[in-house]
Amino acid sequence: MIAQLGMYDRPETAAANDRFWSLIRMQLDEGPATLTRDEDFWNIWHNPDLLFSQTCGMPYRTRLHGLVQLIGTPDYGLPGCPPGYYYSVLVAHKDKAGAHLHSFEGAKFAYNEALSQSGWAAPICHFNAAEIKMGTLLETGGHLASAQAVAEGRVDIAGLDALTWELIQKHDSFASDLTLIARTKPTPTLPFVTSQHQNAARLFAAVTNAIDGLTDKDRDALHLKSLVYIKAQDYLAIPTPKSPSEY
Repeated sequence: MIAQLGMYDRPETAAANDRFWSLIRMQLDEGPATLTRDEDFWNIWHNPDLLFSQTCGMPYRTRLHGLVQLIGTPDYGLPGCPPGYYYSVLVAHKDKAGAHLHSFEGAKFAYNEALSQSGWAAPICHFNAAEIKMGTLLETGGHLASAQAVAEGRVDIAGLDALTWELIQKHDSFASDLTLIARTKPTPTLPFVTSQHQNAARLFAAVTNAIDGLTDKDRDALHLKSLVYIKAQDYLAIPTPKSPSEY
């Protein structure tokens, strides 16, 4: 079986993620001894041996619905969000502090990847609603890389996952070179998933108990508050904009 927690896995959270998985595994009394960290996300999500992973809302609604089961949605306690929801932040260089979003008409925009809810879909829907058109697009491969591109002046603005933004502010010195411009509308956050032949209800209980068993230090490192259940229909109802190649 395969278990993965790669969405918010960075050097400062890796040990806490390992302990979180150990608690889940103890509750299940089965599963791999260690998390998989060296495998492509899509290969893992499509693997029939998948026991536990986390995906993004856009991959779920566009490609994975019907192939994986939702276990539950973590609540990260993000300000201004219902439990289990998150948003994207639009960040620019600190020199643009206080700038209105409309001043970024035609700006160079960085996003992590085309199938990202927080890096692409939510920001573009936000720009579309405000009738703002971005200029040149830069695909960076990751939220951290998008933030660094803004800090280094290689792009004008980027869309980041709200929790990733909190982790960047906590752990990365270049965060002082960035400023928050806007937040998008909250949507359900990244769900935990499993393969179709697993018992999702059993996994929900195991993850809930594991979160309760985390130390305060690990819970703070992972920003984990609780596990909630958000229906598949709520994920599927989120609008999907044009792809970067069509934008």
